[in-house]
Amino acid sequence: MRSKRMAAISVDPSSRLNNNLEQVSSSIKNNNHGVVVIEEVEGLIRVYKNGHVERPPAIPNVHCAVPSHLGVTARDISIDKYTNLWARIYVPNSSSSAKLPFLVYFHGGGFCIGSAAWSCYHDFLANLSSKAGCVIMSINYRLAPETCLPGAYEDGISSLMWVKQQALNGSSEHKWWINKCNLSSMFVAGDSAGGNIAYNVTTRLVGSNYKPLCVKGTILIQPFFGGEARTGSEKQYGTQQQLPNSALTLSASDTYWRLSLPLGANRDHPWCNPLGSGNELRVDQRIMVCISEMDILKDRNLEFCIALATAGKRVEKVVYKGVGHAFQVLHNSRFSQMRTQEMMSHLNAFINQ
Repeated sequence: MRSKRMAAISVDPSSRLNNNLEQVSSSIKNNNHGVVVIEEVEGLIRVYKNGHVERPPAIPNVHCAVPSHLGVTARDISIDKYTNLWARIYVPNSSSSAKLPFLVYFHGGGFCIGSAAWSCYHDFLANLSSKAGCVIMSINYRLAPETCLPGAYEDGISSLMWVKQQALNGSSEHKWWINKCNLSSMFVAGDSAGGNIAYNVTTRLVGSNYKPLCVKGTILIQPFFGGEARTGSEKQYGTQQQLPNSALTLSASDTYWRLSLPLGANRDHPWCNPLGSGNELRVDQRIMVCISEMDILKDRNLEFCIALATAGKRVEKVVYKGVGHAFQVLHNSRFSQMRTQEMMSHLNAFINQ
C-alpha cells in the first residue's frame, strides 16, 4: 500500500527549492527498487517496505565558508564518531576577551530530513552569529525513520554533555571556540522539528547538574507540535493550494509524525503534543516562541504560549505577519527577507538582554 503525501516545502518562485524539486521528484520515481513505497513526502523523502530510505538533495549541503563581511568563522566538529553525531560551530571574529553567549541550535525537517550543512541553515546561522554576537553550535542529529524519537533528543543531551566535558577537561582541540563562550549564558534553540527538540532537550535538563553549562533561555521558532484533534489553522492552511508560500502541509506533517514517533504512538504522545492530558510544562528559564501567521502550526504555537503563561512561565511571543512556515530559511522574497531581519533583531534582543 502506498501513502503519498504532498511536498512539505514550498515551490513558489521565490523559494530556494524552485529550481530543483521537480527534477528531484522525477529522479526518485525512476528509481523505485522494485518494492512498495509505504510513506512519502514528495521530493523530500521516500520510505520503502524493505526499509530503504531515499532523501533526494532538495537543498544543497555546503562547506563551512562564511562571507568575510559577516566576521564569523565556521568549522565542523565531531562529537560521536560511532553515531556520526557532529556539529557546525560559528564564532564571531573578535579580539575582545569578553565571553560571548552560547547558542545550541537544532535544524528543522520533520525529524526526517535536513542537515546542519544545508545551505539555508548555514546562511541563517552565520548571519545570526554575526548579528547577535554569539557562538552557535548547530547539531547534526540522527534522523527518523532510521532513528525514531527520542533519538534526536538523546543526541541533543549527548552534545551538551560533550561540551561540558570539553570545558571541564580544558580541551586544547576545542579551545578556539569554547574559550570564547559564556557557558553560564547558554540558549537552546531550533526551528520546526528543531524547536520541538529544543523544548524536549530543555525539559530534560530541569533539575540536572550540567555545570559549567547553564540554560538562560529557550528559543522555539515555529515549533513542530501536533495532536489528534485538528486546530483551526490546520484546517484553514492544510494544503499548498490553501497556503502556497508555507513550507509545511498537513499531510506532510502527519507523515513526519508517523515516521518519527515510537511504533504504536499517535499524535497525542507527549513528544508530539506537550499540552496533552497529564503533561507537565517543565520549563524553568525564559522562553521565546516565534510564530508565523500563515502556518498550520500557528494555533498550536499560540495555545502553547497561553499554557506557558497560565502556568506562570516567562514566555515571550512574537507573531510574524503574512509569512508561512520556515520563511526565514526557505523563502527569498523581499517580504520574507524583511520579516527575517525582524526575527534576527528579536533573537538578538532576547539573547543579549
